[in-house]
Amino acid sequence: QVHVAESGGGLVQNGGSLRLSCTASGSSFSMSGSHWYRQAPGKERELVARITSSGTSDYADFVKGRFTISRDNANNQVYLQMSSLKPEDTAVYFCLVISQRAVGYWGQGIQVTVSS
Repeated sequence: QVHVAESGGGLVQNGGSLRLSCTASGSSFSMSGSHWYRQAPGKERELVARITSSGTSDYADFVKGRFTISRDNANNQVYLQMSSLKPEDTAVYFCLVISQRAVGYWGQGIQVTVSS
């Protein structure tokens, strides 16, 4: 059984910063790819950023230059540093981790609210 938990969300002012963390735990679990998605009210879930086990990352155009994804392989953790936040970044942010067997596990999501 693999459990994925996000933390670090909350309310921040326009232009502010937040750092999201995601921890995957489970017996003998080892992360392969790691992703952050988000879903705003009334919208579909969308990919924000992803990172491979070797550290190669890419980003959605709407966060390039503002968000940074990173990971700690030893502890099965992935992070999303968010800077220059905008009201349109308000959403529930979800972590998706992929196991070495290519099985995906979602976290429950965490709210990020950016006030204008």
